[in-house]
Amino acid sequence: MDKELLQQFITAALAEDVGDGDHTSLSTIPAGTTGKARLLVKDTGIVAGVELALLIFEAVDPQLKVDVAIHDGAAIKPGDVILNVEGSVHSILKAERLVLNCMQRMSGVATRTHEIVELLKGTNTKVLDTRKTTPLMRYLEKWAVKIGGGVNHRFGLYDMILIKDNHVDYSGGITNAIRNAHQYLKDYQKQLQIEIEVRNLDELREVIEVGGVDRILLDNFSPETLKQAVELNAGRFVTEASGGIHLGNIAEYAKCGVDYISVGALTHSVKSLDLSLKAVKE
Repeated sequence: MDKELLQQFITAALAEDVGDGDHTSLSTIPAGTTGKARLLVKDTGIVAGVELALLIFEAVDPQLKVDVAIHDGAAIKPGDVILNVEGSVHSILKAERLVLNCMQRMSGVATRTHEIVELLKGTNTKVLDTRKTTPLMRYLEKWAVKIGGGVNHRFGLYDMILIKDNHVDYSGGITNAIRNAHQYLKDYQKQLQIEIEVRNLDELREVIEVGGVDRILLDNFSPETLKQAVELNAGRFVTEASGGIHLGNIAEYAKCGVDYISVGALTHSVKSLDLSLKAVKE
């Protein structure tokens, strides 16, 4: 957990929401009022973001007391109570929306990831996330993928070389792209893995002949062609499949023997889980 990055996120998110004050709470609830609230589940899935919620409550008011009943990665159902918080009512209400926004989104991502992980059981294939994330929430969404049982791909453009179709076309082909990448790493003394996307079996054959990569991305292959590609690769390179793969066909793709399947839908189109923070009346 990158606490420095998370603190920056929390500070910016609170500034966006609170501005110069929560005037509704300040105007209706007397200063010094204390109380309790509980985080209720109104949906079914996998919870994620509990650890983040603790950081948010602490950032808003270190005097808040939080008792966690359900931890990240656990299955949840309507009626469950994830945590209880006690202390300044102004502080609880200031933290409420940020806690819910983050946890609902993260739990949705973790739930979708878990569904896919279950579909892949019995195979050696793992599900990967992508860069198709909400701007400035990538760390949280990729964290949720891990909580759901998935595997993180590269975090950004800086921590891996991923040569996709546009890079191949602009550089003049597969061979040129790979050679240029190696020259770049040598010139700038960088240690980065290289992955290259191929669109058909001919491009795959060229990559196998040239070598010099760590992973091959087999994009928009049918299950039949993907099986041929895995057999042609014969374990030389780590393989990844993407494109047109969804809950309804991912198990079929996994049976082809590919190492990874990357699914942008883990983060770009999930439904947030329904959670609610409710006051506990004495």
